Amino acid sequence: MEAVPNDSYIVPAGTRIGHVHLKVADLDRSLEFYCGLLGFELTSTYGEDAAFISAGGYHHHIGLNTWFSKNGTAAPKNSSGLFHTAILYPSRRDLARILHRLLQADYPLTGAADHGVSEALYLDDPDKNGVELYWDRPTDQWPKKVDGSLEMYTRKLDLNGLLRELT
Repeated sequence: MEAVPNDSYIVPAGTRIGHVHLKVADLDRSLEFYCGLLGFELTSTYGEDAAFISAGGYHHHIGLNTWFSKNGTAAPKNSSGLFHTAILYPSRRDLARILHRLLQADYPLTGAADHGVSEALYLDDPDKNGVELYWDRPTDQWPKKVDGSLEMYTRKLDLNGLLRELT
């Protein structure tokens, strides 16, 4: 392994995570979850074993494929790999809408948290890949420590309060 350069390079502020590409066991089942339940749009397929989905017409936010995983089993929970894919919603109301949709579908949440900087819902996709659905509070509302650094935390999210965004 090469040594890391000793300069002070910092990734540019405009850098974004462009997309995630997930190995899945059943493409149709995954499309039903990501498109049918979460509302992503199918933008393209690649043969019979891969699909690309997005929000708002982007080429793809999520790639799904069965190239090495068709009919496979979920990765063991206590192994290395992806912890979760985080999907950022534009507003608290949008997060409330997807929560309402999940509740109507009786889809199980694995958690819900207020992190100070954001509010998040956690669930697993059909292949047991973790999914975080969240919105960020405006940066001027982020909690800070005395030294000015962020004070992120994990507290119980008031789901009923979140749902009141819809009234």
